Amino acid sequence: MSNEEQRPYYRRIILKLSGEALAGPEGFGIDPDQVAIIAEKIKAVHAIGVQVGLVIGAGNLWRGNRGVQRGMAQATADHMGMIATVMNALALQDGLERIGVPTRVQTAVMMNQVAEPYIRLRAIRHMEKGRVVIIAGGTGNPYFTTDTAAALRGMEVNAEVIIKGTQVDGVYSEDPKVNPAARRFERLSYSEALEYRVRVMDLTAITLCMDHHLPLIVLNIWDDHSLIDAVMGRKVGTLIDGS
Repeated sequence: MSNEEQRPYYRRIILKLSGEALAGPEGFGIDPDQVAIIAEKIKAVHAIGVQVGLVIGAGNLWRGNRGVQRGMAQATADHMGMIATVMNALALQDGLERIGVPTRVQTAVMMNQVAEPYIRLRAIRHMEKGRVVIIAGGTGNPYFTTDTAAALRGMEVNAEVIIKGTQVDGVYSEDPKVNPAARRFERLSYSEALEYRVRVMDLTAITLCMDHHLPLIVLNIWDDHSLIDAVMGRKVGTLIDGS
Protein backbone atom coordinates (compact mmCIF):
# COMPACT_ATOMS: atom_id res chain seq x y z
CA MET A 1 0.00 0.00 0.00
CA SER A 2 1.38 3.43 -0.98
CA ASN A 3 2.14 6.21 1.47
CA GLU A 4 -0.69 8.21 -0.10
CA GLU A 5 -3.18 5.43 0.67
CA GLN A 6 -1.90 5.23 4.24
CA ARG A 7 -2.17 8.95 4.89
CA PRO A 8 -5.11 9.71 7.20
CA TYR A 9 -7.84 12.03 5.99
CA TYR A 10 -8.19 13.51 9.48
CA ARG A 11 -4.90 14.34 11.18
CA ARG A 12 -6.28 15.53 14.53
CA ILE A 13 -9.40 14.09 16.11
CA ILE A 14 -11.40 14.18 19.29
CA LEU A 15 -12.68 10.70 20.13
CA LYS A 16 -15.69 10.72 22.44
CA LEU A 17 -16.46 7.55 24.37
CA SER A 18 -19.11 6.81 26.94
CA GLY A 19 -18.00 5.40 30.25
CA GLU A 20 -19.90 2.21 29.41
CA ALA A 21 -17.19 1.45 26.83
CA LEU A 22 -14.97 0.45 29.76
CA ALA A 23 -17.60 -1.56 31.64
CA GLY A 24 -17.64 -5.33 31.80
CA PRO A 25 -20.55 -7.71 31.18
CA GLU A 26 -22.39 -6.37 34.22
CA GLY A 27 -22.56 -2.92 32.61
CA PHE A 28 -20.77 -1.06 35.37
CA GLY A 29 -17.29 -0.58 36.79
CA ILE A 30 -13.99 -0.69 34.89
CA ASP A 31 -13.10 -3.94 33.16
CA PRO A 32 -9.36 -4.21 32.34
CA ASP A 33 -10.15 -6.40 29.31
CA GLN A 34 -12.43 -3.72 27.85
CA VAL A 35 -9.81 -1.07 28.56
CA ALA A 36 -7.25 -3.16 26.65
CA ILE A 37 -9.55 -3.50 23.62
CA ILE A 38 -10.21 0.24 23.45
CA ALA A 39 -6.51 0.99 23.93
CA GLU A 40 -5.61 -1.20 20.94
CA LYS A 41 -8.11 0.63 18.75
CA ILE A 42 -6.61 3.97 19.73
CA LYS A 43 -3.09 2.64 19.16
CA ALA A 44 -4.02 1.64 15.61
CA VAL A 45 -4.98 5.18 14.59
CA HIS A 46 -2.12 6.71 16.58
CA ALA A 47 0.30 4.45 14.68
CA ILE A 48 -0.65 5.99 11.31
CA GLY A 49 0.05 9.52 12.53
CA VAL A 50 -3.35 10.65 13.79
CA GLN A 51 -3.21 13.10 16.70
CA VAL A 52 -5.76 11.88 19.25
CA GLY A 53 -7.60 13.75 21.96
CA LEU A 54 -10.01 11.63 23.96
CA VAL A 55 -12.99 12.68 26.05
CA ILE A 56 -14.71 10.01 28.12
CA GLY A 57 -17.91 9.90 30.11
CA ALA A 58 -18.59 8.29 33.48
CA GLY A 59 -21.83 6.31 33.09
CA ASN A 60 -20.09 3.09 34.12
CA LEU A 61 -19.31 4.58 37.54
CA TRP A 62 -21.92 7.23 38.26
CA ARG A 63 -25.06 8.63 36.70
CA GLY A 64 -25.89 12.02 38.16
CA ASN A 65 -29.54 11.91 37.13
CA ARG A 66 -30.14 9.03 39.55
CA GLY A 67 -28.83 11.14 42.40
CA VAL A 68 -30.94 14.09 41.30
CA GLN A 69 -34.05 11.90 41.18
CA ARG A 70 -33.41 11.14 44.84
CA GLY A 71 -33.06 14.77 45.85
CA MET A 72 -29.36 15.40 45.31
CA ALA A 73 -28.37 18.86 44.09
CA GLN A 74 -27.62 18.82 40.36
CA ALA A 75 -24.27 20.55 40.85
CA THR A 76 -23.17 17.96 43.41
CA ALA A 77 -24.24 15.07 41.20
CA ASP A 78 -22.44 16.56 38.21
CA HIS A 79 -19.23 17.18 40.16
CA MET A 80 -19.25 13.53 41.23
CA GLY A 81 -19.52 12.58 37.56
CA MET A 82 -16.57 14.80 36.68
CA ILE A 83 -14.44 13.03 39.27
CA ALA A 84 -15.55 9.65 37.89
CA THR A 85 -14.34 10.63 34.39
CA VAL A 86 -10.86 11.09 35.86
CA MET A 87 -10.93 7.50 37.14
CA ASN A 88 -11.83 6.29 33.64
CA ALA A 89 -9.13 8.48 32.11
CA LEU A 90 -6.46 7.05 34.41
CA ALA A 91 -7.55 3.49 33.54
CA LEU A 92 -7.27 4.28 29.82
CA GLN A 93 -3.92 5.98 30.30
CA ASP A 94 -2.61 2.84 31.98
CA GLY A 95 -3.98 0.68 29.17
CA LEU A 96 -2.34 2.83 26.50
CA GLU A 97 1.00 3.18 28.25
CA ARG A 98 1.16 -0.61 28.70
CA ILE A 99 1.16 -1.04 24.90
CA GLY A 100 3.66 1.70 24.23
CA VAL A 101 1.42 4.67 23.48
CA PRO A 102 2.60 7.83 25.28
CA THR A 103 -0.39 9.38 27.01
CA ARG A 104 -1.21 12.38 29.17
CA VAL A 105 -4.32 12.92 31.27
CA GLN A 106 -5.55 16.48 31.60
CA THR A 107 -8.55 17.45 33.66
CA ALA A 108 -10.77 20.48 34.04
CA VAL A 109 -11.16 19.55 37.71
CA MET A 110 -7.92 20.30 39.54
CA MET A 111 -6.20 17.07 40.66
CA ASN A 112 -2.54 17.94 40.42
CA GLN A 113 -1.30 14.75 42.07
CA VAL A 114 -2.87 12.48 39.44
CA ALA A 115 -3.32 14.57 36.29
CA GLU A 116 -2.28 17.79 34.57
CA PRO A 117 -4.69 20.70 34.53
CA TYR A 118 -6.38 21.10 31.17
CA ILE A 119 -4.49 23.81 29.30
CA ARG A 120 -5.40 24.22 25.65
CA LEU A 121 -1.95 25.01 24.27
CA ARG A 122 -0.34 22.26 26.35
CA ALA A 123 -2.87 19.75 25.04
CA ILE A 124 -2.10 20.79 21.47
CA ARG A 125 1.63 20.53 22.11
CA HIS A 126 1.26 17.03 23.55
CA MET A 127 -0.62 15.93 20.43
CA GLU A 128 1.97 17.51 18.16
CA LYS A 129 4.62 15.48 20.01
CA GLY A 130 2.71 12.26 19.38
CA ARG A 131 1.05 11.83 22.76
CA VAL A 132 -2.57 10.82 23.18
CA VAL A 133 -4.30 13.37 25.41
CA ILE A 134 -7.20 12.14 27.55
CA ILE A 135 -9.21 15.17 28.62
CA ALA A 136 -11.26 14.44 31.73
CA GLY A 137 -13.49 16.42 34.07
CA GLY A 138 -16.04 17.38 31.42
CA THR A 139 -16.20 21.14 30.89
CA GLY A 140 -15.33 21.71 34.54
CA ASN A 141 -18.83 23.03 35.12
CA PRO A 142 -22.05 21.32 36.22
CA TYR A 143 -25.10 21.15 33.93
CA PHE A 144 -23.02 20.25 30.86
CA THR A 145 -22.54 16.76 29.45
CA THR A 146 -19.28 15.16 28.37
CA ASP A 147 -20.64 15.29 24.80
CA THR A 148 -20.65 19.07 25.11
CA ALA A 149 -17.16 18.87 26.60
CA ALA A 150 -16.00 16.92 23.53
CA ALA A 151 -17.39 19.57 21.20
CA LEU A 152 -15.81 22.36 23.24
CA ARG A 153 -12.40 20.66 23.40
CA GLY A 154 -12.60 19.84 19.72
CA MET A 155 -12.92 23.49 18.87
CA GLU A 156 -10.24 24.54 21.35
CA VAL A 157 -7.56 22.16 20.04
CA ASN A 158 -8.51 22.70 16.38
CA ALA A 159 -9.61 19.12 15.82
CA GLU A 160 -10.75 18.31 12.30
CA VAL A 161 -13.55 15.99 13.40
CA ILE A 162 -15.26 14.59 16.47
CA ILE A 163 -15.78 10.83 16.41
CA LYS A 164 -18.46 9.55 18.75
CA GLY A 165 -17.88 5.87 19.47
CA THR A 166 -21.10 4.06 20.41
CA GLN A 167 -22.60 0.57 20.36
CA VAL A 168 -24.56 1.25 17.16
CA ASP A 169 -23.25 1.80 13.65
CA GLY A 170 -24.63 5.29 13.16
CA VAL A 171 -27.76 7.36 13.56
CA TYR A 172 -31.13 5.70 12.93
CA SER A 173 -34.61 7.06 12.33
CA GLU A 174 -35.77 4.98 15.31
CA ASP A 175 -34.16 2.75 17.89
CA PRO A 176 -33.01 -0.25 15.79
CA LYS A 177 -33.31 -2.52 18.82
CA VAL A 178 -37.01 -1.70 19.00
CA ASN A 179 -37.67 -1.47 15.26
CA PRO A 180 -35.34 -3.64 13.14
CA ALA A 181 -36.67 -1.83 10.05
CA ALA A 182 -35.39 1.54 11.26
CA ARG A 183 -33.48 3.50 8.62
CA ARG A 184 -29.78 4.22 9.13
CA PHE A 185 -28.56 7.57 7.85
CA GLU A 186 -25.20 7.76 6.09
CA ARG A 187 -25.16 11.54 6.31
CA LEU A 188 -27.16 14.25 8.05
CA SER A 189 -26.90 18.00 8.19
CA TYR A 190 -26.59 19.60 11.61
CA SER A 191 -30.12 20.94 11.24
CA GLU A 192 -31.49 17.49 10.42
CA ALA A 193 -29.69 15.99 13.41
CA LEU A 194 -31.25 18.62 15.66
CA GLU A 195 -34.66 18.07 14.07
CA TYR A 196 -34.45 14.31 14.60
CA ARG A 197 -33.23 14.98 18.16
CA VAL A 198 -30.40 12.51 17.66
CA ARG A 199 -30.06 10.63 20.93
CA VAL A 200 -26.50 9.41 20.48
CA MET A 201 -25.16 12.95 20.92
CA ASP A 202 -26.21 15.79 23.18
CA LEU A 203 -28.10 18.48 21.26
CA THR A 204 -25.99 21.25 22.80
CA ALA A 205 -22.89 19.50 21.44
CA ILE A 206 -24.40 19.27 17.95
CA THR A 207 -25.31 22.97 18.07
CA LEU A 208 -21.74 23.86 19.03
CA CYS A 209 -20.41 21.77 16.15
CA MET A 210 -22.84 23.44 13.77
CA ASP A 211 -21.89 26.95 14.88
CA HIS A 212 -18.20 26.21 14.32
CA HIS A 213 -18.46 23.91 11.28
CA LEU A 214 -16.91 20.94 13.08
CA PRO A 215 -17.99 17.61 11.51
CA LEU A 216 -19.15 14.75 13.68
CA ILE A 217 -19.03 11.02 12.91
CA VAL A 218 -21.15 8.55 14.88
CA LEU A 219 -19.95 4.96 14.60
CA ASN A 220 -19.82 1.59 16.31
CA ILE A 221 -16.52 1.63 18.20
CA TRP A 222 -16.66 -2.16 18.60
CA ASP A 223 -16.51 -2.79 14.87
CA ASP A 224 -12.97 -3.95 14.09
CA HIS A 225 -12.29 -1.38 11.36
CA SER A 226 -14.68 1.50 12.02
CA LEU A 227 -12.25 3.87 13.72
CA ILE A 228 -9.51 3.33 11.13
CA ASP A 229 -12.06 3.73 8.31
CA ALA A 230 -13.28 7.00 9.82
CA VAL A 231 -9.85 8.62 10.12
CA MET A 232 -9.00 7.48 6.60
CA GLY A 233 -12.08 9.28 5.28
CA ARG A 234 -13.96 6.15 4.25
CA LYS A 235 -17.74 5.88 4.59
CA VAL A 236 -18.57 4.55 8.01
CA GLY A 237 -21.36 5.23 10.50
CA THR A 238 -23.17 8.55 10.10
CA LEU A 239 -21.48 11.79 9.16
CA ILE A 240 -23.12 14.94 10.56
CA ASP A 241 -21.89 18.10 8.91
CA GLY A 242 -23.00 21.18 7.01
CA SER A 243 -24.22 19.26 3.95
